Amino acid sequence: MATRKGIGARIAGTASAGALMVSLGACADISHTFIGEGEAPVVFGPAVRNNVTPLSDAYACYGQKLEQSGVHLSIGVSDIRDYTGKASDLEGTVVSQGGPLMAYSALGKLGSAVQLHERFDTRVAELELAYMDKRQLGDGRNYQVNGQVVPWKPYYGGTILDSDYYIVGGITEVNYNIQSGGLQGSADLVGPRARTFTMSVAVDLRMVNTKNLLVVATSSLQKQIVGYEVGFELFRFFNTTLVDINAGVKNQEPIQLGVRTTLELAILDLLGKATKVFYQDCVSDYFKDPSAIGPRDKNGDGGNSAESAPDASATLPEDQEEPQPPLLTSENSGASATGEQ
Repeated sequence: MATRKGIGARIAGTASAGALMVSLGACADISHTFIGEGEAPVVFGPAVRNNVTPLSDAYACYGQKLEQSGVHLSIGVSDIRDYTGKASDLEGTVVSQGGPLMAYSALGKLGSAVQLHERFDTRVAELELAYMDKRQLGDGRNYQVNGQVVPWKPYYGGTILDSDYYIVGGITEVNYNIQSGGLQGSADLVGPRARTFTMSVAVDLRMVNTKNLLVVATSSLQKQIVGYEVGFELFRFFNTTLVDINAGVKNQEPIQLGVRTTLELAILDLLGKATKVFYQDCVSDYFKDPSAIGPRDKNGDGGNSAESAPDASATLPEDQEEPQPPLLTSENSGASATGEQ
C-alpha cells in the first residue's frame, strides 16, 4: 500500500512533468539546417511571413469603402516620434522609433484609394536634384540643350507632385504596472504560482492640410498591454535525494505590435473624420470602443449616405479667401499640363 508521501511525490512529479511539457510545447518550431558544406548547423525558427496585424482585414475593407465613395486621397507622412522619454541602459527605448514607417505601411494597405507621397526621408531625391542642378547627373544618354549636345540631364522643375494632406504626431505615453496581481502557494515546498500584469501605450496623431496647414482631424488613442506568468515549483528531499524542479509559461502581448495597432486605428480614425467615410463597419467589435472612433452620421450608415459626403469648405473661416483643397474623386482625379518635353 502506497504511503501518503509516496502518493504526494508521484502527484508532484506528474504535475511538474506536465507543466514542463506544456511550456516546451508552447515554443515556436525550431530546426537545425546545414547551409554550407563543412559548416556547423544553423538554428532556424518559423518562416518569414507578411506582418499581418489585427487590423489588416479592416484596412482592406476600408480601402474598398473609400473607392466606392469616390474618395481618393493624396497623403504624406511626417515624423511620428517617440515622446515618452522612456529608455533603459540595457534595452534602449521601450517603444519603437519607427512610427512613420508603420504609418506608411498602414496607408499602403488601403490600395489605390490613397496615393502616398514620400515626405519622411527625401535625402536620395534631394541629393540627385542637387547633382542635376550641378549638371553632374546623367543616364548614359545625350541631350540637346540650347543647341548643344550634353551628357547631363536637363531639369526644368515641377517633377515632384504635391500632396493634399500629411499625418504627424507621436507616441506619447508608456505607463508601467497599471495593474498587477498574483498568487503563490505551497505545501511541503510543492505548489503553483501565477502572476498577471498590465501596462499601456498611447499615440496622438493629427491630419494636416498641406496647402494651408489647417488641422482637419485629430486622434488620441491608448491601448493596454497585458501579460501573464504561471508555473509550478517542487523542492523536496526524497530519502537522500534533493529534487528541485521549476516549470512554467510566461507570455506577454508584444509591445511594438500594440504600438503598431494603435497607430493603425488612429489613422483609420483620422481618415474617417476627414472624409466622413467611417470605418466602424470594417472592424470587429473588439475595436468598437465608442470613445475611440469617429462619430457616425445620423442615418447610422457609417458615413456612406449622400448627406455625409465630404464638404471641404465646411471647416474654413468665413474670411478666408483660399478654399481648402477638395478631396480627390474619380471625376476630378485626373491632371493635365502643357509644355515642351
